[in-house]
Amino acid sequence: MIRPILRTLAATALLAPPASYAAALEGQAVKQPLNITAILMFLAFVAATLGITYWAARRTQSRADFYTAGGGITGFQNGLAIAGDYMSAASFLGISALVFGSGFDGLIYSIGFLVGWPVIMFLIAERLRNLGKFTFADVASYRLDQLAIRKLAAAGTLITVAFYLIAQMVGAGQLIKLLFGLDYQLAVVLVGVLMIVYVTFGGMLATTWVQIIKAMLLLGGASFMAFMVMRHVGFSVEALFEQATAVHKDGLAIMAPGKLVKDPVSAISLGLALMFGTAGLPHILMRFFTVKNAVEARKSVFYATGFIGYFYILTFIIGFGAIVLVGTNGFYLDAANPQGGLRGGSNMAAIHLAHAVGGDVFLGFISAVAFATILAVVAGLTLSGATAVSNDLYAHVFKRGKANERDEIRVSKIATVALGILAILLGIAFEKQNVAFMVGLAFAIAASANFPILLLSMVWRGLSTRGALLGGSLGLVSAVSLTVLGPAVWVKVLGHDSPIFPYDAPALFSMSIAFIGCWLGSVTDRSARARIEKARYVEQLVRAETGYGATGASGH
Repeated sequence: MIRPILRTLAATALLAPPASYAAALEGQAVKQPLNITAILMFLAFVAATLGITYWAARRTQSRADFYTAGGGITGFQNGLAIAGDYMSAASFLGISALVFGSGFDGLIYSIGFLVGWPVIMFLIAERLRNLGKFTFADVASYRLDQLAIRKLAAAGTLITVAFYLIAQMVGAGQLIKLLFGLDYQLAVVLVGVLMIVYVTFGGMLATTWVQIIKAMLLLGGASFMAFMVMRHVGFSVEALFEQATAVHKDGLAIMAPGKLVKDPVSAISLGLALMFGTAGLPHILMRFFTVKNAVEARKSVFYATGFIGYFYILTFIIGFGAIVLVGTNGFYLDAANPQGGLRGGSNMAAIHLAHAVGGDVFLGFISAVAFATILAVVAGLTLSGATAVSNDLYAHVFKRGKANERDEIRVSKIATVALGILAILLGIAFEKQNVAFMVGLAFAIAASANFPILLLSMVWRGLSTRGALLGGSLGLVSAVSLTVLGPAVWVKVLGHDSPIFPYDAPALFSMSIAFIGCWLGSVTDRSARARIEKARYVEQLVRAETGYGATGASGH
C-alpha cells in the first residue's frame, strides 16, 4: 500500500517526472514508434523558447538580472510562472491516473499539494521578499552567522536539486521514449543541452517565460480535455459520477475514501512533506525575488494558488472522464488498431483520453507539453542550484562578500554547465534504476532541512546559529537515513526482505527532529554571539514587516 503513495508523490511533485506510471522511473518504458506530430509540436516550442532566450540574453547584464530577472516580473506573471513549476505534466498525468484507478481518493493528493500555498502566502512570501535578495540563505543568515548558515543552506539546496534532477532526467528519458519514440540517451542529452542553453544565456528571465508559456499550454490542454468530458455528460457533474461508477470495475466504491491511504501515520507524514516541502523547495523560494516588492510577492502566491487550484480541479474531471470515455480495462489508444496504439494501461489514462477527445493531433500536443514541462522544470532547478554555488558559496563563503558581479555571474554559468553535464551523466547512469524514491526524498529534505531554519529565522527570536545548524543538520541526515532504511530503498532498491523504518515518507519524524534540534541548540546556547543574534531579531522583524529599517543580509 505504501509503494503507490510514493509513486504518487513522485508523480504529483512540482517538477517530478511522471512516476505514477512506474515504468518511467523504474526503467521499464517500452520505446514506441516515432510520434511525428508530437516531435514537430515540440520543435515549435523549442524554437519559440530559444527566441525568448536570445531576447532575454540581451537584457541580462547584472547578477540581479541573471538570478532574479532584475526584479521586473509582475505578480501575475510570477504567479503563472510558479504555477508552471508546480503544474507539471507529471501532476496532470499522475493525479488523473490515481482518480482513474481509485476514484475519489485521488482528490486527496490534489488538496495535499494545494494547501501548501496558504502556508507560503501567510507565513513566508512577504517576509522572504523583504529580507532576501537572491536565495533563501539570504533570509536564514540575516541575523545569524553568514558562513555557517550559507554552507548549510547551500548543502540543502544542492542535495534537493541533485535528487530532483536525477529523477527528472530518468523520467524524461523514459517518458519521451514512450511518448515520442526517441532513444533514451538522446532524450536525456536533449533535455540537458536545452536546459544549459536556457539558463546560461537567458538566466531567470528566460526561465520565467519558458515556465509561463508551458503553464499556458498545459492549462489550455487540460481545459480542453475537461470541457470535452463535461460536454459528453451534458455539463452535469452528477451524470459524470453516475456514468463513471456504472463502468468502473469497483463501482460505487470509487466514491468512498480510504482506498489509497489507510495508515494514519503514513497519511500525516506524506501530508507534511507535501505541505511544508513546498515551502522549502529552493527553486520555488527563489521565484519570490523576481518581483519588485512584498506586495507583488503576495500577489504571486495569490495568482499561483488560483491557477494551481483550477488545474487540479481539471485533473479530477479528466480522471473521471477517462473512466467514462475510455473504460477501466487494459486498453490501447486506438482499439481498432491495437498494434499501432500507445500502451500504458490505467497509468496513461490522460494520454488515452487526449486521443479519445482530440485524435492524433491533440495526442501529439499533450505529448509535446509533457516534454516542455520537463524542460521548464529542470531549468528552474538548475538555476537555483547554480545560484547556491555562485551566490552562497563563492560570493559569501569563499570570497567573504568581496566578489565582483562579473566573476559571480561567470561562476554561476560555469556551475550551470557543470550541473547540466552532471544531470546528463547521472540520467544515463540511472537509466535502469528505480529512482522513484528520490522525489519523495527531495520533498522530505526540503521540509526537514530547509523549511524549519527558514521559518524559525523569521518568526522566533530565540533562534541562534548553533540551533539552526543542529536542527538543519539533523533534519537533513534523518530525512536521508529514514528514506534509505524505509521500504522504498531498503526493500525495493537494496533487496532486503523487510525495512528497518516502516514508512516511505519520513517527514513526520525528520521534521520533528529538525525543529527539536533547532530549539534545543538555541535554548542551550549561552554565547555572546547568541545574545547578539537574539537582540537583532527586532531589527529583522521591522525589515520583514515593512521592507525598511535594516541593512539586510549584506550588512554583516
